[in-house]
Amino acid sequence: MNKKLAASVSGGAVLVLALSGCSGEDNAAKVNAWAKSVCGKAQPQIQKRADAQQVILSTPADGKPADIQAADSKAFQDIADANTALAAAVESAGTPPVENGATLQQDAIKELKATAAAYVKLKKQVDALDLKDQQAFGDGLQDIADGLSEIEKMDQGALSKLQSGELGKAMVSQPGCQKAKPSVSANPGSDASAPASAASQPAAEPPAEPSNASGPSKSAGKPSGE
Repeated sequence: MNKKLAASVSGGAVLVLALSGCSGEDNAAKVNAWAKSVCGKAQPQIQKRADAQQVILSTPADGKPADIQAADSKAFQDIADANTALAAAVESAGTPPVENGATLQQDAIKELKATAAAYVKLKKQVDALDLKDQQAFGDGLQDIADGLSEIEKMDQGALSKLQSGELGKAMVSQPGCQKAKPSVSANPGSDASAPASAASQPAAEPPAEPSNASGPSKSAGKPSGE
């Protein structure tokens, strides 16, 4: 069941930096400067998200409920914190020097803050799971997986319009916005390389995603008791 959470987390919710637009004039230097400003602050947040996703993937689906609860709770909080910091980075960089830059910026900030709030809500749900009732715990994890699917839909809104164009290309070329490798190791007992079920895959995979999750386990069984 925890792998269903990983499928959602590693899907469309991470690519939040590929802002786009068409300047209509030769202002490549300004565009690159804007991208560099955002990506310089984004790198530690992208790393934080990658590590959080790896923790979810590495937590055995048949592990102890308390372990699953603790891992998911921290991961959700870390992703929420990262999204909040990314929103601040986009905001502090100022209006992107491209056509409709102000709208692109505000939409991205709105989406990042909204998903951060959604992850905080999921964290609270995880923290409230009943560890003594295995059936209730498994059902609760399913509800949380469904909640992650809703976050995916949020990410497919304004952000889906920001993944191409001059500004998007400038940001992808910046080292700070490159895909990060998790600094935490996968659990040897987890099946992180197995493909996800169709039901848990995101509707569309954004390009240049900084997520590092290779895919959730086939296992969707309920966790074992303590």
